[in-house]
Amino acid sequence: MKKICMIIGSLRKNSFNLQVAKKVEEFIGSRVEISYLNYKDIPLMNQDIEAPAPEIVANIRKQIQQSDAVWICSPEYNFNIPGTLKNLLDWMSRPLVANDFSSGTAVMGKKVTICGAGGKFATTGMRKNLKELLEFIKMEVIGGEGTGIAVNPDAFSTDKVIFTEEQLKSLSNQVEQFLKEI
Repeated sequence: MKKICMIIGSLRKNSFNLQVAKKVEEFIGSRVEISYLNYKDIPLMNQDIEAPAPEIVANIRKQIQQSDAVWICSPEYNFNIPGTLKNLLDWMSRPLVANDFSSGTAVMGKKVTICGAGGKFATTGMRKNLKELLEFIKMEVIGGEGTGIAVNPDAFSTDKVIFTEEQLKSLSNQVEQFLKEI
């Protein structure tokens, strides 16, 4: 069975993007195995500690390598990629063998798709910048900038995303396209 590694760009317990990922998981059903990446304790990228890789970094690399694809659901912070997600991707884009850039990375060639939930701009800046970064680190981006979801205004006080029919259709279409590609 194919495996998708789900990465949530927010570490917040009641993250809107975790709710989106759970909705994606509903659409996928039992067609693939889904795991969620826990990277909250990953250190800041620092070449002084890069080799040997910290145990948590090695474990995360292994989880990503064992997946057939990656799905990133992320908020937008200041019209950009959240720092925690950028830090994770910085670690994952480093060579698997210290200082050997021909050794590959944990994400090189990995298929990936993007979605994001946030304010009225529906994570436009994050999705654009994330797509560019993912292509730069040699991931295969499926579905372009993916699906953006402008959450219902009361979600910011209730922590509950209420999806519109259009949003659900967009996510469902993205799921179907991604599953065909992996």
